[in-house]
Amino acid sequence: MSGKILNKAKKVMPNLMGGAADLAPSTKTYMEGAGDFSAENYAGSNMHFGVREMAMAAIGNGMMLHGGLRSFVSTFFVFSDYVKPMARLSALMKLPLTYVLTHDSIGVGEDGPTHEPIEQLAMFRSMPGFAVYRPCDATETAAAWYYALTNQDTPTALVLSRQNLPQMAGSSKEALKGAYILEDSDKETPDGIIIASGSEVNLAVSAKAELKNAGIDVRVVSMPSMDVFEKQSEEYKESVLPKSVRKRVAVEALSDFGWYRYVGLDGKVICMKGFGASGPANQLFEHFGFTVENVVNTVKSLF
Repeated sequence: MSGKILNKAKKVMPNLMGGAADLAPSTKTYMEGAGDFSAENYAGSNMHFGVREMAMAAIGNGMMLHGGLRSFVSTFFVFSDYVKPMARLSALMKLPLTYVLTHDSIGVGEDGPTHEPIEQLAMFRSMPGFAVYRPCDATETAAAWYYALTNQDTPTALVLSRQNLPQMAGSSKEALKGAYILEDSDKETPDGIIIASGSEVNLAVSAKAELKNAGIDVRVVSMPSMDVFEKQSEEYKESVLPKSVRKRVAVEALSDFGWYRYVGLDGKVICMKGFGASGPANQLFEHFGFTVENVVNTVKSLF
C-alpha cells in the first residue's frame, strides 16, 4: 500500500525525489514513469543510491537543504542502524526528510534474526525532533505519508510491515494524532485498554472480541506514533488513555523499551525480550507469544 500511496503522491508533487539503498522492489519506493536520475538524465526522479545507507541519508539531507525538492530514502528497517548518524542530523537541522523503513519485525521470517529488527524502533523513538509512524493498515499508512510530506521541520520514519495486513474497520485519519481509539468498549469506563501498533493491532482487536465473550469489555487503542501522540493536548491524551483505567496491555513485536510510559506499573507488555529466529512469520509470532490467546490471558491476569 505504501508504494501505491507514493505513486499517487508523485502525481501531485512533481518535486518528489528519492529512492532506496538497492532495495526499491522490496521497499516499494520506485515511482513509475518518473525516470531514473543519472548523469545522462537529470530529469529522473528515482535515485539509485546503491548499498550505502549512510551516504544515501546524507544525500537526502543535502537535497532537502538545497531546497525545492521533497526527498525520501529507503531501506530495510534492520539496516537503519547504518542510517542513524544522518537521521540524527536530519533531526538536528529540522529537515523533513522521509525515511521509508520496511520489513519491520520478526515477520521478516526466514531471513532470520540478523534481518529481524528488535531495538531499532526504540532507537528512533528516543531521538528528539524525529517522528516515527508504524501504521496498522492502508488508512494509517496514508495518514503517515500525509504527515511525512506535509510537516515542515521534522524528519519522519515510516516503519512498514513486510506481510500483508488486513484493513481495520475502525482505523481513520485520527492516526494523524499519533494514537486514537480504534475500537471502544460499550462501557463509559472500559475494563481495560489494549494498546498496539502496526501488525499487532489486528491481534488486539481479535483479543478484544474474545475478552468480551468472557465478560471483560476493553478499549483498543492504535498507537502508530508515540512522538505525535505526545504533542497532543492533555485533554486529548486523557480521552484516549484515561488515568482511571490502570489495567493496560501493550502489544508490539519489537523491544518493550518505551511502552511502560503507557501501561504504568499495573500494566503488562507483550513485546520481544531478545532477538528473533529463522522460520515462517506465522510460526515466529506464535513462538514469541503474539497470539490472541496470549493477549487474552495477559489481560485476564490483570484482574
